[in-house]
Amino acid sequence: MARMTIHKEGYRMLTLLALMVIAASVGVVYLWPELHWLHLLVGIGGAVVFLIVLQFFRSPKRKLVISTRSIVCPADGKVVAIEEVEEPEYFNGEKRIQVSVFMSPLNVHLNRYPISGRVAYSKYHPGDFLVAWHPKSSTENERNTVVIETEFGVSVLIRQIAGFLARRIVWYCHTDDEVKQGDELGFIKFGSRVDLFLPLDAQIKVELDEKVQGGISVLAEI
Repeated sequence: MARMTIHKEGYRMLTLLALMVIAASVGVVYLWPELHWLHLLVGIGGAVVFLIVLQFFRSPKRKLVISTRSIVCPADGKVVAIEEVEEPEYFNGEKRIQVSVFMSPLNVHLNRYPISGRVAYSKYHPGDFLVAWHPKSSTENERNTVVIETEFGVSVLIRQIAGFLARRIVWYCHTDDEVKQGDELGFIKFGSRVDLFLPLDAQIKVELDEKVQGGISVLAEI
């Protein structure tokens, strides 16, 4: 069984939430000392909320898949799209194969680099917060786009997309950085979606609705 830790992106939020739960529990005891049922309700309710938020920031230790020709899944979740599309932001409308992974609130929200190489492009876009499975979420939601150019000249675009619940996208790379497959790309707080845009000759290794794991599941071979 994989060892579980808490990701650094959760430290501040979890600390503040713990303080709020403690303050609420102490407050009801002080204001209504005779209402024991209320003390219990607030205590249990606060603990449940804390545990729900805690699971958003899980960071399991995994034996990652490393392969120069494999596109490894950047996030935990379910494959919700495999289709040929035109990608306008970086590839100027050239056709690519889009593979999208939806992260539910129950999934690990850490994102990983699907392949090693140089960061050729990185750009953040503010936007809306449509539900992640909405067709326009890829172009209208808050999002961050990263393009990795491999040592053998293949470019792979990864797009982190915020959803209805997600309100912050975190990324750790800058243009011209050298990155390694499986290392941390970033984090989408409270879920959403990650899109990959691959060359048309990529051999897709997953199917629609298949459950995948970040850093482990191979999405495609190039």
